[in-house]
Amino acid sequence: MKKTGLIFLFSLISSLIALPAMAAPQTIANYRDWVVYRQDLNGDTVCYVVTEPTEKLPSAVNHGNVFFLVSTWKSGVAKNQPSLMTGYALRDAPEPTIRIGSDKWDMFISETEGFIDDTSDEERLIAAMRRGSDMRISAVSERGTATNYTFSLIGVSDALERASRECR
Repeated sequence: MKKTGLIFLFSLISSLIALPAMAAPQTIANYRDWVVYRQDLNGDTVCYVVTEPTEKLPSAVNHGNVFFLVSTWKSGVAKNQPSLMTGYALRDAPEPTIRIGSDKWDMFISETEGFIDDTSDEERLIAAMRRGSDMRISAVSERGTATNYTFSLIGVSDALERASRECR
């Protein structure tokens, strides 16, 4: 999927989730540091796993709400699509990066969200998340503040399996 398609998809998700007429997300299960949700959106179902950072740096900065999520749509629009959601606008240079062990992925941004730069790398990232113990993401805010987040990967494998079952 091209970057513009991803931006459109997540803009659509963001706007649909915000609409009061849409069904509220349903919490399906907790798997250690990850939570599985399911939500009906305009005749489709999206299942996603979400976690919050275990560490936010610099600590003196108001980061707002920061989440990492992996989304799967029952219709097949997206499967295991990772993204970062922040409580502030992101700067696109330098690109946000994800690190798990010695592996690295670049991200592109759309306002407050980050997506894998090369969508063909999404499966490699998901595999590394399943094997790893933590994931580190560095980004720069639109104001120029360098931020770093650490996310626990404990429970992500079970959460992804459950989300996949929920959206078959």
